[in-house]
Amino acid sequence: MSRLARLFLPKMPLHIVQRGHDRQPVFVQRRDFEYYVANLADAKSEHGIYLYGYCLMTNHVHLLIAPSENVTGVSSFIRMLAGRQTRYVNKLEARTGTLWEGRFKASLIDTEAYLLACYRYIDLNPVRAAMVGAPEEYRWSSYRCHAGLEKSQLLDVSDIYKALGKDKATRGIAYQRYVVSGISDEELSTIRTALRRNQITGNQAFKEAIERRTGRRLFSRGRGRPSKLGK
Repeated sequence: MSRLARLFLPKMPLHIVQRGHDRQPVFVQRRDFEYYVANLADAKSEHGIYLYGYCLMTNHVHLLIAPSENVTGVSSFIRMLAGRQTRYVNKLEARTGTLWEGRFKASLIDTEAYLLACYRYIDLNPVRAAMVGAPEEYRWSSYRCHAGLEKSQLLDVSDIYKALGKDKATRGIAYQRYVVSGISDEELSTIRTALRRNQITGNQAFKEAIERRTGRRLFSRGRGRPSKLGK
């Protein structure tokens, strides 16, 4: 079965995951993380990308972004980040070959229903992986900035996040409370499934609206006709 094509639309947010080749470690030392974060600033500026959130795990990265009007910038942005990190690691370790899986995952997000949920999902990754006990303890994610615990020149502010409060301090406190409230199993499953399949993170009405807008089949439907043998 052919895989569904990834969908990028102007100004619409995306949850992106790129994994290390064979799920091998990408980030080993502190300077590995620092190098990637430094390149995030260059790459988003060069390719017209809004960066709303991120989390660098040892063998993969989560990025919450939105393209400008030129959606080709998404793939160029990822290629730039991946290429620079590969060259850096290969030089450091005197090796050759690829550092990443060949194809990154990308899920278009229903902004109103799921964007803030994706913020939380990404920022809680180190906690779910039992790397830290609380998200503020992890250095390589956007949580501390979202929670108002530190400033960042790297992140852009989405309208959904901005609606949490009238100023940075109020938004930070509201976000902390939102994260503490936790992720339901249903929400967790929705985000993971959509990402794994390169599908939309959103409700049915949103998915159908995007299909009508683009004229493309964007999510899987049940196979065949219903059975005539019973309900």
